[in-house]
Amino acid sequence: MTASPKVTVFIPVYNREDYICVAVNSILAQTFSDFELLIVDDGSSDGTIEVLERYQDPRLRIERNPENLGIPATRNHGLDKARGEYIALLDSDDHAFPNRLHTQVRFLDANPDIAQIGSWCSFMDEHGQPIRKVRKQPLDPDDVKAHMLFHCPLVNRTVMARTRVLRQYRYREEFPRCQDYDLHSRMIGEQRMGNLGQVLVCGREHPGRFTGQTEGLGKDRKQAIYRSLLAKVDIDATDDDLERHHGLTREDDRTLPADDYLDWAEAWLWRLLQANRQQPYFPLAAFKHAIGAVWALNCWQAGKAMGRRRVLARLLRSRLSRGLPGNLDASFLFATLRNMPEPKISDQKPKP
Repeated sequence: MTASPKVTVFIPVYNREDYICVAVNSILAQTFSDFELLIVDDGSSDGTIEVLERYQDPRLRIERNPENLGIPATRNHGLDKARGEYIALLDSDDHAFPNRLHTQVRFLDANPDIAQIGSWCSFMDEHGQPIRKVRKQPLDPDDVKAHMLFHCPLVNRTVMARTRVLRQYRYREEFPRCQDYDLHSRMIGEQRMGNLGQVLVCGREHPGRFTGQTEGLGKDRKQAIYRSLLAKVDIDATDDDLERHHGLTREDDRTLPADDYLDWAEAWLWRLLQANRQQPYFPLAAFKHAIGAVWALNCWQAGKAMGRRRVLARLLRSRLSRGLPGNLDASFLFATLRNMPEPKISDQKPKP
């Protein structure tokens, strides 16, 4: 390994002795070889460090926080210590497919105007068994920017970025949850980012994930991001607006009856579309498509309570539906189950 590798693969870790080997082994098995694997331990109290210290691979570097500092500070520590031109992010309980680094390096080398590139993501359960689910995100940079107002259109564990750019923006410690979404939402004003339509990472879902334990905090931090982005199109959102906006892509968070919520959603989405025309911040064509996709999603979900025929009629006569099916981003509505690769997972721990 050189002192200045092409890629730093960065994994922050806290108490993941049962899973860390899966993530490490998947990186050490990459087809691309010019990388360092940087792991920053955030004060683990289990056997995580002991497991990591058994590895003898010179590409692996272990840094330690003096105490448990939290996710944003740990991610910034990783940015400061990274030596690669590019930084590839991975969570400590996930698995990267063997061609991940090669595929993303080739893309960033060929597209110097792109600051970071993500990919689609499959999932496994706590035992490493594949879950029949794929998270598909918009590909084109304009579409990524347009969707940012509604959800985070990059899966952080799949991102490879230009290290110097991430150092410029950094993670904010007031976002212990959604610090990646906050980072991307601040970057889109000046930087271009996209996704590859390939599954390059398999994420693990298990009860111990921090996101699953802090749902209320995540909602609060997302609403703070929405407020900031809405201000870009000169909308001073009320607390009720933000609460309902959060429900546009999260059916379980809606408090109004289906027909009342659909009335609100149609009026609100039209207001967003007009505001962005008056003060363009999101790419106009891509934003129109994103609005159409969100509107179609809400109509589809309302059909369970209101009846499919009634909702279909509502969908087709709405001003938001002009241009359908061009506005209908099917990949946003449904995660495909076809051609989902199953991870060949190695959780073998190195011998003491």
